[in-house]
Amino acid sequence: MAIYCTGDTHGDFSRLSVRQFPEQKALTREDYLIVLGDFGGVWDGGRPEQHLLDELERRPFTTLFLDGNHENYDLLAAYPTISWHGGLVQPVRPHVLHLCRGQIFQLLGKSFFVFGGAASHDIQGGVLDPADPDWRRQAKILRRRGVSYRVLGQSWWPEELPSPEEYETARQNLDAAHWQVDYVLTHCAPDSVQHAILGTAEQDNALTAFLEKVSRHAAFSAWYFGHYHRSQVLGEKYHLLYTDIEKLC
Repeated sequence: MAIYCTGDTHGDFSRLSVRQFPEQKALTREDYLIVLGDFGGVWDGGRPEQHLLDELERRPFTTLFLDGNHENYDLLAAYPTISWHGGLVQPVRPHVLHLCRGQIFQLLGKSFFVFGGAASHDIQGGVLDPADPDWRRQAKILRRRGVSYRVLGQSWWPEELPSPEEYETARQNLDAAHWQVDYVLTHCAPDSVQHAILGTAEQDNALTAFLEKVSRHAAFSAWYFGHYHRSQVLGEKYHLLYTDIEKLC
């Protein structure tokens, strides 16, 4: 049995083909592939997307995913929440599961603290509100200028950042575990790690600050995250993944 991780997929699961991920030939449902946020498989609810999820369900392994800043949180909220391996998940297919924020899961004898979400950084033009009768004109101007933007309820949701209740759930679960886990899985990085990646503190926010507290106070063997669209190892514990697929254990 084994656990693998990869970074943002944004609804493109081609890297999970047998050709690019041949290890799956020996895997079973008790083996796991974890997408570290920006899964993108629950985005528009259309028929092509449903076919992609059905295809993932046919893979021999179980797919797990964190949420990132590019998810449709309205669609995701419609899925039921159940208990699974010590934490809460939302099955979008029997073997394609969303790992809820702040949970600690027990898998293959190891503990995993999971906390998805991130602040979008590709919204220089802001978030347009479809309730504004002028929003289409604004969008046209921004496109003409080559300025990125997002649309509330269509390509951006405020739930990309955790709620106070989710932070509290995380604290309670970490307290119960005495702040000791084997692995930490997130979409974005703690403040100090993000600074090392970006060379700036401009993208710091409440979530990266909370993760910084986790990084300073929790005992863990390794931390895996995505979001920054590159693969890199920082220090001895922090593993940033994008298109690479890495075996954790």
